[in-house]
Amino acid sequence: MREGLSSAWAPREPLPESLEVDTKPQDMSAAKGGLVIFTANSHPSSRELGKRIAERLGVELGKVQVYQEANRETRVQIEESVRSKDVFIIQTVSKDVNTTIMELLIMVYACRTSCARNIIGVIPYFPYSKQCKMRKRGSIVSKLLASMMCKAGLTHLITMDLHQKEIQGFFNIPVDNLRASPFLLQYIQEEIPDYRNAVIVAKSPASAKRAQSFAERLRLGIAVIHGEAQDAESDLVDGRHSPPTVKNIGAIHPSLEIPLLIPKEKPPITVVGDVGGRIAIIVDDIIDDVDSFLAAAETLKERGAYKIFVMATHGILSSDAPHLIEESAIDEVVVTNTIPHEIQKLQCPKIKTVDISMILSEAIRRIHNGESMSYLFRNIGMDD
Repeated sequence: MREGLSSAWAPREPLPESLEVDTKPQDMSAAKGGLVIFTANSHPSSRELGKRIAERLGVELGKVQVYQEANRETRVQIEESVRSKDVFIIQTVSKDVNTTIMELLIMVYACRTSCARNIIGVIPYFPYSKQCKMRKRGSIVSKLLASMMCKAGLTHLITMDLHQKEIQGFFNIPVDNLRASPFLLQYIQEEIPDYRNAVIVAKSPASAKRAQSFAERLRLGIAVIHGEAQDAESDLVDGRHSPPTVKNIGAIHPSLEIPLLIPKEKPPITVVGDVGGRIAIIVDDIIDDVDSFLAAAETLKERGAYKIFVMATHGILSSDAPHLIEESAIDEVVVTNTIPHEIQKLQCPKIKTVDISMILSEAIRRIHNGESMSYLFRNIGMDD
């Protein structure tokens, strides 16, 4: 048995939500124009995911050298012809996210200058996706990254569960935003005993739509956690906010007085919904900083939940997240292999992996053969 992603849980056929794909290896090399699949050096698990996809398609991984010079510059050398072929570049995001991006951009440009017909990026987790809104004097980095990819020569993008679906509008090329929810739903049905006694939980109102989608498909109840923990003493009285805020109208015309927006104030933590004596399944798209998940788990335990699961598409699990999860009230964290996390799994046995290579390989097959992609989006609503 191979190491790495070989321990990932793979769904049985048929998939839920009528997402049935052909899982038999197919000979794609003789298809019109040819097919080439490359993987970069972002992480050994990236090559492992690429091998899984290539095996399902019945092709070999393309030959390419991606390495860093002594001065940390990235160098790419394509070692086979890609002229007039469809090139698919699989790139997962490692801890060194900026190197990962440069590997992808340079490889895309190398294929473009080698006269590839189409260059399709397969990026299961789109980096910088959380920086998709303007905040004060910041910048919309995901828009910048989209422009860089298009400028390098990308002609199509396959990704999964974008943090905000509106990111697709940053590209001037086709974007297929696949969903991992069918795989997570099947995991719940097959791997969580007595899941009928579960309740789907949104750890904040912002993730309520995702929780509602899961709950409706599983015919389960929903609960939403709202508010935040209140300190014994408010920080408003310790001097950090003094002197008190006053209306400053010196910068505007004396005859104008613009009303100030009332600041938000979150109430104490409340759970909308009944979780007593139930299994709580917290769902989200990304699990990175686990503090909010740990706080939600403690709240659910206090409200009577006897088992707590966390389901997310992208398991970034930065810093000491595995250690914190291991010592928390969370019983299991289930993520997909869109991001490598083998080291985190060794540190925390509670972390489980769901393999999503099946849907990525089917997307590649359909794009290469010019088939409709709508089949992969059946039963997916606007709010999913």
